[in-house]
Amino acid sequence: MPTAKTLPDTLDADLRAQAGEAELARALSATLHALAQAAVPIAERIALGPLAGEHGRVHAERGGGDKATELDVLAHQHFIDALRAAPVAAVLSEEDETPLTLDPRAPLMVALDPLDGSSNIDTNVSIGTIFSILPQVEGGPEVSFLQPGRAQLAAGFFIYGPQTSLALTLGAGTSLYVLERRAGPTQKLFRLVARNVRVPTRTQEFAINASNQRHWDPAIRAYVDDCIRGEEGPRREDCNMRWIASLVAETWRILVRGGIYLYPGDARAGYRQGRLRLVYEANPIALLMEQAGGAATDGVERILDLVPGSAHQRTPLVFGSASEVARVARYVQGLGHDAERSPLFRPRGLLRA
Repeated sequence: MPTAKTLPDTLDADLRAQAGEAELARALSATLHALAQAAVPIAERIALGPLAGEHGRVHAERGGGDKATELDVLAHQHFIDALRAAPVAAVLSEEDETPLTLDPRAPLMVALDPLDGSSNIDTNVSIGTIFSILPQVEGGPEVSFLQPGRAQLAAGFFIYGPQTSLALTLGAGTSLYVLERRAGPTQKLFRLVARNVRVPTRTQEFAINASNQRHWDPAIRAYVDDCIRGEEGPRREDCNMRWIASLVAETWRILVRGGIYLYPGDARAGYRQGRLRLVYEANPIALLMEQAGGAATDGVERILDLVPGSAHQRTPLVFGSASEVARVARYVQGLGHDAERSPLFRPRGLLRA
């Protein structure tokens, strides 16, 4: 990956260069600036760990078995406050059941997972903030947030780890930025470290929570079995498995060195339609992947073509190196050698009832 010495642009300079004079582009630049400025104090607080309080303490129970931690709530409020000064009509957050209206006349909508991977807060594993920016369309928030992912104007995530970094696309390639921590408290800036990153087409690395294997449908079980069989299996190559339980960390790794991530639906109650949220998790990750030459599907169908039926709709998600995502689709559709071994497949969507 290139270093900041060869790519000295700051995020703000990069946005100014891309935005031009168009009103919508300027609004997009201002909104991304607000998000980036808000991410810095969140990163600093996370870096303090228990010195800043009980970040991982459960604050409330969400529906479907999800839990909101103290840091989830803090991050949610912090980003909402920052976006009040941006040209944003409404914000849809994982922490709110319904969209929050900010400025109804503004041109943009922001969908947000304020703190992805919050189960890792107390274990010092990378967590992050995922965002999607959509145009406001006629009908207000109730309609605007139900646009398919291909309508996104920008998408990205901040990852709070050894580096505080940003993966961002404005629909013309995916770029990576790193927070310059050596600057003074009021001068911290995100600096460009890689432009137009490309996910390797092929990979021998896969990420899935193998503890759920007994709940998987046969298609996914067959795919993972073939990965594990390595050289002795139909792939004729050894594979490595990864699982961080942090979507942003998994995505950053795949952007940097390739791989595939699978979070299928499964037989457990509440998991049949997948677990990740389409609007503010799967859609922004899918746009980042596609703009980096990768792919993202629900197992068969392109994520960015799915039309949300509700603001918090869940979906199965498979993303990463394009050829490997296509391989999973073949398993799900029952094509090739795997069809003989795995009789249960779905013609549409990954593991859907």
